[in-house]
Amino acid sequence: MDIFAIILWPIKWAIEAILVGFHTLFTMMGLESEAGLTWVLSIAGLVVVVRAALIPVFVRQIKNQRKMLEISPDLKKIQDKYKGKRDQFSREAMSRDTMALYKKHGTNPLSSCLPILLQMPIFFGLFSVLNNSFAGLTGVGLLNEQLSAEFGRATLFGIAPLGATMVNSDGNVWVIVIAAILVVLMTASQFITQLQIMSKNQSPEMKASPMYRQQRILLYILPLVFLFSGVAFPLGVMFYWFVSNIWTMVQQFIVIRNMPTPGSDAALAREARLAKKRQRRGIVDEVDEGGTVAVEEPKKTQRPQPVSKNRAKKKGGR
Repeated sequence: MDIFAIILWPIKWAIEAILVGFHTLFTMMGLESEAGLTWVLSIAGLVVVVRAALIPVFVRQIKNQRKMLEISPDLKKIQDKYKGKRDQFSREAMSRDTMALYKKHGTNPLSSCLPILLQMPIFFGLFSVLNNSFAGLTGVGLLNEQLSAEFGRATLFGIAPLGATMVNSDGNVWVIVIAAILVVLMTASQFITQLQIMSKNQSPEMKASPMYRQQRILLYILPLVFLFSGVAFPLGVMFYWFVSNIWTMVQQFIVIRNMPTPGSDAALAREARLAKKRQRRGIVDEVDEGGTVAVEEPKKTQRPQPVSKNRAKKKGGR
């Protein structure tokens, strides 16, 4: 057993436990044990568990992105300081100053990649579990001989085995067609997710930084990587990846809508929505010359209190 297999063993065990748990749940609900739909839904359940567990990491990613936004002016000052200096001493000094700035504010540009990096072992673990089941091998944990055989025979839409790839389709045209569709969907969902971040959730300061230009390059490179590497992935792994991308897209949409980056187009759109809501409630916003927003609430009229007859006569006599 090589070192890679040793590292993957506990991950594969956890993946099998989640898959078998959802498979048991769906069979108790009336689905057939060997049906491809049962195993496809189990893979979707695996996505839900993994992505739900990564929500704290995602929140931390958002906080780090906010910190990166705060230090972008200081980062630009460092870059301007060493602009045009290509000697070894200047490059090392620029690197030291940059790392010191990151350490001071407790952030790192690589933190934005953390959710993807943490999912890669799950991705390779599922890849290994599917390949072993497709080859008729028993799993390392709860995926016993019977369940592993069922998983290996499971098909997508009843026509394409979950463990098949474009490379080993054995002449099955449906495997190639479904794999091509999944690759396109994976690539499109990844591109749309990154595009909504780049176009809506970036402040003017961030758009002027070199990091933004690097992200623009990755916006077009990463989908191409997925497009060409997808031909070697089993259908079950590509389905996992696609569902995970949909989760990311929806999660990112909710964050951009409700917690946008200050100064971004999404933040301006949120302020416009909140202003409309205040207007519907009868609240008026007034902006003075200094730019301060004063919120004037509708005046509440006090309901007249009931007065007794004797008290009214005394009041009238006065």
